[in-house]
Amino acid sequence: MSAVAEFQEFSFRYPEADQDSLHLINLQLGWGLTLVTGPSGSGKSTLLRSLNGLVPHFHGGRASGGAWVLGHDLRRTSTRQLAREVALVFQEPETQFVLATVEREVAFGPENLGLPQAEIRQRVASALGGMGIQELGSRRIANLSGGQRQRVALAAALAMRPRLLVLDEPTSQLDGEGAEALRRQCQELADSGLAVVIAEHRPWRVDAVGSASVQLRRGSVAQDESRLQRPVPKSPRPGPAFGPLRWELSQVSIGHEQPVAVGIDLGCRQGEVLCLTGPNGSGKSTLLRTAAGLLRPLSGSVSRLPGRIAYLPQEPGGVLHQATLLDEVRQTCRWLKLDCSPWPILEDFQLTQLATADPRDLSTGQRQRAALAAVLVGEPELVFLDEPTRGADPASRQQLLQVVGRLARGGSAVLVATSDTEFAGQIGDSVHELAGGSLRRRAEVAA
Repeated sequence: MSAVAEFQEFSFRYPEADQDSLHLINLQLGWGLTLVTGPSGSGKSTLLRSLNGLVPHFHGGRASGGAWVLGHDLRRTSTRQLAREVALVFQEPETQFVLATVEREVAFGPENLGLPQAEIRQRVASALGGMGIQELGSRRIANLSGGQRQRVALAAALAMRPRLLVLDEPTSQLDGEGAEALRRQCQELADSGLAVVIAEHRPWRVDAVGSASVQLRRGSVAQDESRLQRPVPKSPRPGPAFGPLRWELSQVSIGHEQPVAVGIDLGCRQGEVLCLTGPNGSGKSTLLRTAAGLLRPLSGSVSRLPGRIAYLPQEPGGVLHQATLLDEVRQTCRWLKLDCSPWPILEDFQLTQLATADPRDLSTGQRQRAALAAVLVGEPELVFLDEPTRGADPASRQQLLQVVGRLARGGSAVLVATSDTEFAGQIGDSVHELAGGSLRRRAEVAA
């Protein structure tokens, strides 16, 4: 079979779902690089999981039609067998880690192939070098930033040297350097004759000459396969009328045991949106958590006016615990004794039709919107968002822009830590970069 993968009238429905996640797909994927785009919930992750057999063998559910991957009949070939030729990195890579340290995790796949130790060491070194994380080899994965963990997962996939590499939203937490390293690796693999399939809401970060494109909508292949365009940074607001400082850091050092940044002076005023960017592992999440009062500074002082704090962690599952999305928002209202309806914030994030869904059954992008709705209900005075565009499609990004803008106009002080410099350029009244242990204000935003 000349195609890497072929689907003929292929449909798949998850257990207890009331509609197909993939519906009558007719598609051929070729060698080289293929970009898969489409809105959150359109079936991208399901399509990618079918390429290594997780759909249908692991998830269960109902499959119909024909599907072949690398010449194997998907319906008759086990995930275990496909895993020897197909490497998949999930949208949430932290869910697939097995071992504690970076080198051990990257070596885990080649070890399971029964390779000689010398080759395993060579593969680990090559994969870590390819993703620019050689210095992380001895580090514990639990102590890494979200972007660093994403690079580790990508290195582990590269170390398998698969015939087909499948990546689900691989740049969602990567800084510019990490995204460029990934793009180069994918280009080299495609040029060498291997197949790379990437689902990505920001395809310009990984696009390559000669790449193919597939667009999904509502579980079906769409006719329009045009690339998404990079968003344009907004023009600064003329003379914004901000209120008093809501919180301020003075000569603060941040870190857990050892400082990652020192001498930080930063404050956020009523009605202001600050964006914090910087390389993976530079301390963005640590600074945000320190400003929010979740971590104590190693030195220096933090002052904060009274007010309700809304905090979104990097992993949306950390704030989603109820049986339905509607229950999640209602629980926030109950805990904080908020006299408000949950429906307006669900409408803001286009989630009303999913109100009775279990958050664990949603796509990553939908769960992100669900977590945002759960923490932002009721007009909080102080807002701290960590990588809020993770897994966000263009429509979701626009919804978040509108909600954050409305909160700022209502007097909220907003701090956003993000590797998404395009989003920072769209929403930030000012953008600050944390790098090399210090903080500086950026004169302009480079997308």
